[in-house]
Amino acid sequence: MAGPQPGCGPDPVYEVAFLVRLGACAPAVVNAHPAMKSQKRCAAKPKVTQPVAPRQADAAGIDIGATELWVAVPPERREEAVRCFGTFTADLNALAAHLKACGIRSVAMESTGLYWIPVYQVLADAGFEVCLVNARHVKNVPGRKSDVRDCQWLQYLHSVGLLRGSYRPAQAVCAARSVWRYRQNLVSQSAQQVQHLQGALDQMNLKLHFVLDDLTGMSGQAILAAIVAGERDPQALAKLRHHRVKASEAVVAKALEGDWRSEHLLVLKLAWENWQHLQAQIGRCDEQLWAYTRPLEAATLVSQPPPVTPAEKGATAAPAPAPKRGRKKTSKNQPAGPWHEELQRLFGLDLTAIPGISVMTALILWTELGPDLSAFKSAAAFASWLCLCPDNDTSAGKVLRRQTRRSQHRVRQALRMAACSLYADKSALGDKFRRLRARLGAPKAITAMAHQYARIIWHLLSHHEPFELSVFAEQEAAHQRRQLKRLAASARHLGYQLTPMATA
Repeated sequence: MAGPQPGCGPDPVYEVAFLVRLGACAPAVVNAHPAMKSQKRCAAKPKVTQPVAPRQADAAGIDIGATELWVAVPPERREEAVRCFGTFTADLNALAAHLKACGIRSVAMESTGLYWIPVYQVLADAGFEVCLVNARHVKNVPGRKSDVRDCQWLQYLHSVGLLRGSYRPAQAVCAARSVWRYRQNLVSQSAQQVQHLQGALDQMNLKLHFVLDDLTGMSGQAILAAIVAGERDPQALAKLRHHRVKASEAVVAKALEGDWRSEHLLVLKLAWENWQHLQAQIGRCDEQLWAYTRPLEAATLVSQPPPVTPAEKGATAAPAPAPKRGRKKTSKNQPAGPWHEELQRLFGLDLTAIPGISVMTALILWTELGPDLSAFKSAAAFASWLCLCPDNDTSAGKVLRRQTRRSQHRVRQALRMAACSLYADKSALGDKFRRLRARLGAPKAITAMAHQYARIIWHLLSHHEPFELSVFAEQEAAHQRRQLKRLAASARHLGYQLTPMATA
């Protein structure tokens, strides 16, 4: 039966569900029905879902393809509710005019690849509220799958408020993001050219990349340029090494003795020229990225609070000194310029104060997200958007799946790389990572610390507060107490007693 039978009294299941929905005392109701004791836990802690958005009458749906766009408007607005448009600029302008004539104010679209960007920009400039939705959320189209049904299904879901738009930062951030992503591709291509250089040297039995830490450093570039220019004397090539190279001149000269075959020299020359060309393009991207960021408005700078003395804290003993942190190494792929100060100006605070977060990581955060994270209502929502938290699929009160969703999000990858650098860090975050790594294994520990990073970054940018390691002092103190308790229990089990050492 779909519901309770008339004249048979209220059904306990429906009565409990009704009272839970109204916010009544669910536990008391469940206890009143012994047959429902198995559902006591579910009724005592009901899941509160977000209310469905109000119906949007002025909504349209667009299914975007490479060569055509299928657009659906409410049937009462036009006799021909579904139309097909091309993807040329004139067709996109005609699409905007058609939507205006239909009285549309909000548009939902779904697409794969980059085909949606021109449509998004034209409609946004025309004054429409554009909602780019995830194709996974609307893939269950009723009936036969087709472009016509897709756009109608999008229009219906959007009209009843069941679609949620993807996050897209401000246009200024999107412009810098395009340049930064292309720059990352250029860096990957230049790394491939370095591999070609090493392969050519190996086939000629030249062990230059074994005696130099960096083949593209000052010494490596000077020697490679001389080889491409025609120099073959190992002694003359070894004299081009920098004086700070650990390998002696004799060792470098010995490593430059090879057979110098012409086919491998050709590969070496072409790879060297390609690498130089890519470095020049990376420099142009750096200049353009700097030109995009300089005119942007600076955020309100948050000053670091003065250190609190033990007397002000009311402590009886002086706190333990903070661990000394070494100077952060500058990545070779970091853009040229004072980006540390520039990012501090754009964010309003210093994200590199977080252990493990470098200038490169902060640059990825800014180009992918921007300084404003108000689109995410909480740190949990931000971490879920980055696919850094367990995706608990539940059914009948049981958790069916807890695995973290897979994602190629660039911010997620950057935070995971930052978490890997905590292995040798001496801060509280480093200690936590090593504990998690010993208990859960490296992959899960990296994901957990990336989740921690996401929560910290959301809190700092949303509340506009500077990062303080002292926040983790209580957690570290609690961990030390637990560790001391375990050691004392182990000592008692072995017949010993721990005695604290006298401090000087």
